[in-house]
Amino acid sequence: MIAPARALAFATIRASFEERAFAERAFRAGAEERGLEGRERAQAQRLAYGAIQRRATLDAAIERLADRSTRLLDPPVLAALRLGLYELLFADATPDHAAVDQAVELVKATKSAHAAGFVNAVLRRAAREREPLRAALLGDDATPEAAAVAHSAPPWLAQMWWQQLGAEAARSLLAAVNEPAEVAMRVSRTPGEPLEASREAMLERLAAAGIEAGAAAGPWPLAAPESIVVSGRLGETVPALVAAGELTPQSRGSAAAVQVLDPRPGEHVLDLCAGPGTKSGQIAARIDDRGEVIAVELDPGRAAETAEQARRLGLHSVTVIEADATAPGMAPGFDRVLLDAPCSDLGALASRPDARWRKSPRLIERLVEVQEAALRNAAAVLRPGGTLVYSTCTISRAENEDRVAALLGEAGSGAVPELELDDLGALAPELVAPAEPRALQIRPDRDRTTGFFLARFRRPAE
Repeated sequence: MIAPARALAFATIRASFEERAFAERAFRAGAEERGLEGRERAQAQRLAYGAIQRRATLDAAIERLADRSTRLLDPPVLAALRLGLYELLFADATPDHAAVDQAVELVKATKSAHAAGFVNAVLRRAAREREPLRAALLGDDATPEAAAVAHSAPPWLAQMWWQQLGAEAARSLLAAVNEPAEVAMRVSRTPGEPLEASREAMLERLAAAGIEAGAAAGPWPLAAPESIVVSGRLGETVPALVAAGELTPQSRGSAAAVQVLDPRPGEHVLDLCAGPGTKSGQIAARIDDRGEVIAVELDPGRAAETAEQARRLGLHSVTVIEADATAPGMAPGFDRVLLDAPCSDLGALASRPDARWRKSPRLIERLVEVQEAALRNAAAVLRPGGTLVYSTCTISRAENEDRVAALLGEAGSGAVPELELDDLGALAPELVAPAEPRALQIRPDRDRTTGFFLARFRRPAE
């Protein structure tokens, strides 16, 4: 018999690579269809997400063991081999015979006996040669090509980080995106209390409920005072607090964007590309719900999420507008503008197992065009003396430092007003961006949070 957890993992792997389905959605739908809960669901998720995330390493192992390209294998056979090899090479709790037998049974249910025999032979060889195989695949990351296999990344990404960050930082980043993402939360401010007081009160409540959490002061000085990091099990307490609007899931890197924006009560603030509304809610809380937050989002679903975030948090200063951030014509006069631009999300790869396989240099080229247009619009609506923060959750010079240089190059022209770039690097020298020391690059390997780029511009007062 095929264990339900492995059947779900197998189906998720196939949906992700054969149908280009998002892994999280495919897994959730499959778990609900099968009625999997608790330990079985958790096991299925570990296996599915692990095999998807480690695809490059597993495919290199398959080609080494089978002496043929993975492109020549039928999709069900390839999915069964990826699942079985992940269990043999990365899931220590699984007995070898169970990993092999279950993979064989999965293939039997969809293919011929010959294909099942092939899977059996490959996996049994992997079990026999496990240690030398692991050493060959994981022991060498001296070159971009070897690192792409060892850390399971697209070769173009390893090469780009090698060129832009240097070999040591590239290897460290590639290793970090295989680690679990932090579980960070933003604490809602209690009216009349400083953010730090609200945070400490929440930490006491969590401790009383047996939840391990701490203040997210971080190794860098721009950590938002309303952020906390939860370790261990969330239990029922944390989801209940999220539903009640007292906590909001948000990485420390994300929260740092609003920390740098530094909105004040009574101000008129624009949040461009606002969906799903996490930062809009943070901005509204920072201004004590006194003032106005205009949240612009093109996608109707994400615009609805933004409105729901404000409703859940009980915030009345947020107005959601469905509009294109790249289209000119927005009314000027904003005190502060946050453009958290659409990007390649390379700083958040640890959060989604299939994200790395959906990115490409061509995608970055297309995104750069969107970022350029949105940045021009953001600068155009800023009042004299106002502040503009440009942020992305990626680690890509074309989307980050190059966009800052391009905007400064246009400043003072007809389309873009005069702008000055604040020296954030002086505030956090350990976070300076590689190609622009006045901007910051938060990294998941060094800073243990989502990778975020942050640059802050000011329009001189007239």
